[in-house]
Amino acid sequence: MPPILTTVCLLTLSNIFMTFAWYGHLKNMAHKPWIVAALVSWGIALFEYLLQVPANRIGHQVLNVGQLKITQEVITLAVFVPFSVFYLKEKLSWDYLWAGLCLLGAVFFIFRGRLMG
Repeated sequence: MPPILTTVCLLTLSNIFMTFAWYGHLKNMAHKPWIVAALVSWGIALFEYLLQVPANRIGHQVLNVGQLKITQEVITLAVFVPFSVFYLKEKLSWDYLWAGLCLLGAVFFIFRGRLMG
């Protein structure tokens, strides 16, 4: 598998864990003490790091750090929006579209040297 595809797959899985670690407790542990939620979230975040660190090491073979970061942010939004709508039952708003368009601009600028030769 090409390094970029490996990186995107690992970062996507990493983001699923990260999103649950950061926001899952809002639904599942709302009535638990915050320290319990923090410890559970920390445990979930371990799996996120076990995927994110190799993803960035593999990705850094073919991308610079800025490109890795913008790739991460695009994946984060792509994972977060369905999570917030379907899992947390948040209302989808136009703000997600605008945020996505801003990220497309970031993708263009960070990858334009690569895209334009």
